[in-house]
Amino acid sequence: MTALTLSTAGAATLRADALVVGVAKGAGSKSGPVLAPGSEAVDKAFGGKLADVLATLGATGAEGELTKLPAASGLKAPLVVAVGLGPVPDKEDAYDAEALRRAAGTAARALTGSKKAGFALPAGSVEDAAAVAEGALLGSYAFTAYQGGENKLAPKDAKSKDSGPKQPLAEVTLLGAKPRDKGYKAAVERALALVEEINRARDLINTPPNDLYPESFAAVATAAGKEHGIKVQVLDEKALVKGGFGGILGVGQGSANGPRLVKLAYTHPKAEKTLALVGKGITYDSGGISLKPAGHNETMKCDMSGAAAVFAAVVTAARLGLKVNVTGWLALAENMPSGNATRPGDVLRMYSGKTVEVLNTDAEGRLVLGDALTRASEEKPDAIVDVATLTGAMVLALGNRTFGIMANDDAFRTSIHEIAEEVGEASWPMPLPADLRKGMDSPTADIANMGERMGGGLVAGLFLKEFVGEGIAWAHLDIAGPAFHEGAPYGYTPKGGTGSAVRTLVRLAERTADGDLG
Repeated sequence: MTALTLSTAGAATLRADALVVGVAKGAGSKSGPVLAPGSEAVDKAFGGKLADVLATLGATGAEGELTKLPAASGLKAPLVVAVGLGPVPDKEDAYDAEALRRAAGTAARALTGSKKAGFALPAGSVEDAAAVAEGALLGSYAFTAYQGGENKLAPKDAKSKDSGPKQPLAEVTLLGAKPRDKGYKAAVERALALVEEINRARDLINTPPNDLYPESFAAVATAAGKEHGIKVQVLDEKALVKGGFGGILGVGQGSANGPRLVKLAYTHPKAEKTLALVGKGITYDSGGISLKPAGHNETMKCDMSGAAAVFAAVVTAARLGLKVNVTGWLALAENMPSGNATRPGDVLRMYSGKTVEVLNTDAEGRLVLGDALTRASEEKPDAIVDVATLTGAMVLALGNRTFGIMANDDAFRTSIHEIAEEVGEASWPMPLPADLRKGMDSPTADIANMGERMGGGLVAGLFLKEFVGEGIAWAHLDIAGPAFHEGAPYGYTPKGGTGSAVRTLVRLAERTADGDLG
C-alpha cells in the first residue's frame, strides 16, 4: 500500500521524484491553462511563466489531461506533472472534490514506478486535502499478485530481463495541508483507512476464482475480524442445510466449492443505531444450467463485488471506530453447472419459508440475497442496504459508471443518492413499479425468480423486496455497471475491480452514527 504523509516542506524544497500541480481550464478572456492554488512555489521557479510553458506544450487544463515537463532550477524534484482539473470554478478555491480526486488519481497512475511524489494540488480545506489523499491513494493501486513470478525454465544463474511489472507510486506527500491541525490529521487518517479497505476489496474482486471461492473468502473475512475486533460467524453447508437456507444452497449445490453465509458484526458500546449490509458474493458465475453464452464468462469472477464492498465497509467502520453497529452479511456461492446443479423448473424453499420457482439459474444473485435479507431482517436493524452486481438490465439503463438505487422508502433512497453524490460515486434513483410484480407470479410456487424482460433490473429489486422484514427501511444498490472496469484506466479508476459502493456505505455508516439515517 502506498504511504501517505503530510509535509510542512514547501514544494520548492521537497526532495521527491516529482511534483504534481493542478491546472484548470480557463474561459473567455482568460482562456487557456490557469494554475490552481498550491502551484505558487513551482510557478515562481519558472519565473511566473509556468502557465505559458504549459500552453506552449498544448495543455488546456481539461479534466484528465496530464502534462510532464522537466523541473526548473530551484526545485529539488526533477519532474513537474501538471494535471487537469476541468473548468475554473466560479468561486476561487472552490474546486469540486471529485475533480480533485480524479486529478490526483490521474497523476498517481502516471507516476507508477516512482518512489515519492509531492502533491501540490488545492488543499486549503480539510475536505480538499481528504479528496486529494483519496484520489492519489486510489490511483496508486495495482493488482500484481500474479505477475513477475520466477521463470522456472530459465537457468538458475541467468538474470531475467523481465523484472516484473512496475510497482505503484510508493509514497504520496501532501503539500499545502496543515500537518499539526487535528482536522487535517483525522481526514488523512480516514482516507488512508478507507482506501486500504477499498483496495482490499479490489484485490478480492481481481483474484482468480480458482483461488477465491466461498470457503477462502470466508477465511479472509475471519482473519480480518480477528485483526479489527469484528465478530465473524461462518455458516458452512451443514449449517446452511440445518438452517433451511434454500436459496444459497440451491445456487451453490452445482459446485465442488460449497456455499457459505458469513456474518460480520462490528459493535460500538455507545451505538444507538444498527445498520445491516448485505452483499452478493457469487465468486464465479457460469450461469449454472442456464449457461452464459461465449464472451460473457471471462469476467464473472467479479460477481462477488457486492460482498467485497460490504466486507470493506464493515472493516472500515471498525477501523474508524464509528458509533454505530454495522452488521455485514456475505452470501457466498459459486454458480456452476453439474449433475447436482439446480435446474430450470426446480422449486427452492427459501430461509423465509417462501418457495421460489427457478425459471433461470443465471438469475441466482437474487436467490442468495433473498436468504441473507431475511436473516438480516430477523435482527431488526434500523436499515438494510444490499449491494450486488445483479442485472445486465441495469447496465443497459445506466451504463458502466453509474449504479442504480431502489428502496422501499423514498426518503431513504434519496438520502443514499445524496450520499453517493457527496463521496463521488455516480448513482441514480430507480423506481419499483408495483405492476411489474405480477410477472413473477408462478403457478407452482409462491414466486418465480424471473418476471417481465423489460425493466429486468426493477423486477430483480421487486423480488428482493419480498424478503425484507416488515417496517425496516431497505435499499438495493445494483452495481453491475461500475463494479468492474474493462476499459483503460481513468482518474483513480483502475482496470478491473473498482470497489464500487464502499465509499457510499461508509459515509452512510458515518451519517447513521451521527443520528442522520435518512
